[in-house]
Amino acid sequence: MNKTLFGKVGVVATLVIFCFVLSPVSSNAEVNVSVAVPLPPLVIPAPPTLAVIPGTYVYYPPDVGVDIFFYHGFWYRPYGGRWFRAIEYNGPWRGIAIEKVPRVVVGVPPGFRRGPFVYGHLPYGEVRRNWSAWERDRHWEKDRFERREHYRRDEGRVERGEHYRNDR
Repeated sequence: MNKTLFGKVGVVATLVIFCFVLSPVSSNAEVNVSVAVPLPPLVIPAPPTLAVIPGTYVYYPPDVGVDIFFYHGFWYRPYGGRWFRAIEYNGPWRGIAIEKVPRVVVGVPPGFRRGPFVYGHLPYGEVRRNWSAWERDRHWEKDRFERREHYRRDEGRVERGEHYRNDR
């Protein structure tokens, strides 16, 4: 009787173990595929002239064929649905989250390249040195009638240093 009892318990135990081992286990599997689009190199052979986008303190180089923006001492470049930032106009560019891009840069209006160039083209060195003071002093919001007339007469071309002569 002991043999049959142990035999039956052994068979039942074996079946229970097999049921747990061989039973289907629910699991979740997830696959993420991310394709990084490489940022094409951007080579600007000389410091670019910049234009301020009216109503902002965002600057861009009108003579460069890609969208790059100078704001608060950094360069920003949208590409392939992502944003990149650099300290210099030629890079190196580092990808950043859109939350790290200043709202005013993301909000640049689509037709910004069509102008108007109220303040003409500005040398990069001037913008690099003065952007902070210009923003603090609300430089582009003050009435600059003489400067605007000067730019209109010269079609936006101004000799280096000439356009800030009256501001000092």
